[in-house]
Amino acid sequence: MKLGLTAKLFFAILAACVTVLLINGLAVQAFVKRQFLDYLNEQGVERMLEAMPRVRAEYARHGNWDFVRDNPEVWFVLMRPERGPGPPRRAPPISDQTGAVFRFALLDQDYTSVIGNPDVGRDDILRPVVVGGRTVGWMAMLPFQKALAAADARFYAAQQRAWWTIGSASLVVAALLGWLLSRALLRRLRGLTGATHRLAAGDYATRIDAGAHDELGQLARDFNLLAQALEHNERARRDFMADISHELRTPLAVLRAELEALQDGIRPMTSDSLGSLHQQIGQLGKLIEDLYDVSLTDVGALAYRRAPVDLGVILATVLDGMRARFATARLRLHEQIQTGPLPVDGDERRLQQLLGNLLENTLRYTDAAGTVQVRCARRDAVLELVVEDSAPGVAADKRARLFERFYRAEASRNRASGGSGLGLAICRNIAEAHGGAIDAEASALGGLRVVVRLPALVA
Repeated sequence: MKLGLTAKLFFAILAACVTVLLINGLAVQAFVKRQFLDYLNEQGVERMLEAMPRVRAEYARHGNWDFVRDNPEVWFVLMRPERGPGPPRRAPPISDQTGAVFRFALLDQDYTSVIGNPDVGRDDILRPVVVGGRTVGWMAMLPFQKALAAADARFYAAQQRAWWTIGSASLVVAALLGWLLSRALLRRLRGLTGATHRLAAGDYATRIDAGAHDELGQLARDFNLLAQALEHNERARRDFMADISHELRTPLAVLRAELEALQDGIRPMTSDSLGSLHQQIGQLGKLIEDLYDVSLTDVGALAYRRAPVDLGVILATVLDGMRARFATARLRLHEQIQTGPLPVDGDERRLQQLLGNLLENTLRYTDAAGTVQVRCARRDAVLELVVEDSAPGVAADKRARLFERFYRAEASRNRASGGSGLGLAICRNIAEAHGGAIDAEASALGGLRVVVRLPALVA
């Protein structure tokens, strides 16, 4: 039979309680037995000490032990407890009627038995009989190894019954508490299980109450974080698909309209019409290429081939390849690259793409006769790359969205002049994939200031 989690928890708690109770019971019984025997022996010693004055007095009167030797009646009289003044005391566990008195013996000064239990020797419990400053004999007692008297046995049995009663009651209470605890834990797990099934079915808005600050509560909080991440990713996926559809619809609609115009004879087949078609196809191809780059530059993509590279060398190479375009756009390019190596653990091709996209962004959006400044330096354990340009700038409420896919700061920037809106999103992916970050700020030149920070490679 397959046990459920409730039964497993219940039996585990019950087994632990039974084990603890058994160990505790055995330890308590052993302790009680030992303490009870010590109590009996202490009572016996008190009996000897109580009889000691009478024994000394009789020895002083007779001068030897002959008065008690082989005379049990005198011996019993000497060992009989005396009643003190006041009401009768309760009889101690050791009484003459039980035969416990036969554990006592009287030895002479040479440890030879005079009267009493013949098995008592010098290795047992002894108390000296001193008369006139001289030890004339020994009162001796055979130690108790078990309770012999009926009253003693009843007392010990009552202790055992009390323990078994308490142990049984404790076991019942532990079983009840274990069952309630297992049910409470399972109730929380069932809630988590149901939420997991809803999450697997696509309900990413599912959340569960974390409740207590324990392991299950932490598991619930982790589940909520997972659900939140899945909900965010699903929303991003839907937005991405909608954006792709929107971005592809325009060039495809233009292509379709122009082709239909050519088919219907509305527009003649000329070099201008073919050039327009070629332009739309080129724009569509660039959009598809950017989408492909976005997928490759995602943080989780496997397209990164990282190795130790020099960021300063990569930046200088990219700048050399774009100087002519800056000159054509009538933009003044100022560069400041720190001398010496600027090592980073990165993918050289992707870093070139990041730098190229940033410079391409300034080329497209900076007004003619403007200025572009590029700086790269090391700040402690971080390599800092700054690209800033002159007017026009970007409003503060729009700067945070510049790195979103398909976002354009101004509606007037069409696809022909402003690109697909994926360039800065690709830059963000590349920076984050290298363990860095990218931010946009207002530039003192009047335009945009983009700062990329990458972890420097430690030699």
